[in-house]
Amino acid sequence: MWIFGWKGPSGFSASSTAEEVTQGIDGTGLTAIVTGASSGIGVETTRVLALRGVHVVMAVRNVDAGRNVKEAILKELPGATIDVMELDLSSLASVRKFASEYQSSSLPLNLLINNAGVMATPFMLSHENIELQFATNHLGHFLLTNLLLETMKNTARESSREGRIVNLSSEGHRIVYREGIRFDKINDESGYFSWLAYGQSKLSNILHAKELARRLKEEGVEITANSVHPGAIMTNLMRHHGFINSNPYASFTILSKP
Repeated sequence: MWIFGWKGPSGFSASSTAEEVTQGIDGTGLTAIVTGASSGIGVETTRVLALRGVHVVMAVRNVDAGRNVKEAILKELPGATIDVMELDLSSLASVRKFASEYQSSSLPLNLLINNAGVMATPFMLSHENIELQFATNHLGHFLLTNLLLETMKNTARESSREGRIVNLSSEGHRIVYREGIRFDKINDESGYFSWLAYGQSKLSNILHAKELARRLKEEGVEITANSVHPGAIMTNLMRHHGFINSNPYASFTILSKP
């Protein structure tokens, strides 16, 4: 049973803030990439990481929006170190370009937070003609992680500090097509259902993190890979659904059904 104020073994609850959870943590010397950092959870993730001394690279589709967020955070935290780089996760070419530019920057990479995503959109195709939710939520992040993995391994080895990869998933991973992930029907518009396609992409995020964690452990690399359900938080992620936007509890209700 989900209780808003109930504290788990960590001592935190669903009402705990990012500032509370990170209290006492010194992130000085760490570098993080946060995808989708120009809105929603990505903004707060960026702000709190910067607050704790982390050098944050905001990987965003809308660079102007990213710069506006950066300026707002710098007004609150004048000493923060934040960069903005363009990344459109629905374009594999954009992912490759971002990874190449990041590697050329010679920046280390301690934290990769795969936060960006789209939710329950009408049927659309990505730049490479792949169903948009699967392309953006899973394939874009899958490719990004693989392209930056050597950079993360080198950073972990040289800094002697454990690296972390975090995939933002959702309770929506429970609501999928009968087959689970329809690998042979990703682009089947006739059988498309927006919420099931969303769940399919979020299940992929979890399976990606699980298998990556297994491989990294087997390889003896000091990097952890985890997936996380961020909770029932109202953001512009649900902009395609008027009912949900008018009811702050609707998303939790819909995405928590067995």
